Order: sequence, then C-alpha cells, then structure tokens
Amino acid sequence: MASTYTLKQRIILAVVPRLASMIAVCLGATLRYEHVCEPGATVGFDVPPPVVYAFWHRCMLAGVWPFRNYGLTILISRSFDGELIARTAEHMGFLSVRGSSSRDGAPGLRSLQRAYLDGHYCAVTADGPRGPAMVAKPGVAQLAQLLNTTVSVCYPYPHRAWELRSWDRFLIPKPFSRVTVAWTRPVPPDLASVQAALDRAVDLAQSTKKEKK
Repeated sequence: MASTYTLKQRIILAVVPRLASMIAVCLGATLRYEHVCEPGATVGFDVPPPVVYAFWHRCMLAGVWPFRNYGLTILISRSFDGELIARTAEHMGFLSVRGSSSRDGAPGLRSLQRAYLDGHYCAVTADGPRGPAMVAKPGVAQLAQLLNTTVSVCYPYPHRAWELRSWDRFLIPKPFSRVTVAWTRPVPPDLASVQAALDRAVDLAQSTKKEKK
C-alpha cells in the first residue's frame, strides 16, 4: 500500500505520526480524568477483555490517555488520513485494523472479530469515518451480533476544548482541563440501542459540567 503514496505523503507518514503521538501523550499527561457511570454501568477498564466499545469520532483524542497501552484494537479507514491515525495510534500502544463502516465494512468487521476472539478490547467510532456526526452506523451493532455479545459505550468529554470545523466537530482538549468519561450499561447489539446509549453517555458527561459550574 505504501507504494501508492506520493513522495510528499510518504514524508508526512514518516514524520507526523511520531510527532503527533508525542504531542498527544504530553497533552494527556496534563488532563484530569474522572469516570462517571449510569446505574448498572461499570468503568470499562474494570471489565476484563474481550469487550466491544462504541464511542463518537469527535472524542478520539480525549480518549487517548486513559485507553493507551491496553492493546485496544480500533477500526480505522483505509484512507491516507486513516493511515496517519493508525500509525499515530500504534505509537501509543493501540492496535489497528483497516476498514470502514461504509465502503469495505465487512473485511474490517471480520478483522475486529478476530481481534475480539484473540482476547482484545475492540472499539468502533460509531459515526466514522465521515458521519453524519453523532449518528450511529450499523457497523458496531453488526460486530456485536457476529460475536453474540453486548456493546459497551463511553464518551470522553473534555470540559474545555477547541472544537474544529470538521464534519465531526472534533474536540481538542485544552491542557490541564478536566475530562469526564461517561459509561453506560452494556446494550444489546442493535442500532437503536447503541444510538440511545451513546446519547445517554453524552448527556451524562455534559451534565457533570453543569453541576460543577
């Protein structure tokens, strides 16, 4: 696949992931994380793998620090941007499988299925790779159906962040800010349940900001 990249892209791939991972780790070390759970939910790290996670694309950076070095396997698109993300993630102890919830979802889901059966945590950005933002696609529910398991949902929410004008309104936490990681109860592997749980996680995380003003 590397041969399909231009010289400029190959240079970017050689430099940017290492630099980006260093910045992400340095930023993460300054953040103050707190975990909140709805009734019946458990902080995800307290549940041994394998587990299927769903979260929104916009909160990926906020989730880097608490999820690093757990061998978490992430489904990442085969695009050039996806290659950048995959290489950056691997520098921080994440594993990646390539695919998409749109064009080539089946191969990606099969790769995640193998990772799950090998005993890994597996995560899918429910609205990735191109949105619409915060609207769940079928991929994560289909994966859980293949595995006959439930879906665990979380939403890492930085209380102070820069919001990009990208399709997902990507959040870049400001240094030394507080990040609430909201967890919901595991839900059945159907699209409506996943969407509802993700919505609840967002509401739960954002409500902590209002309470502490």
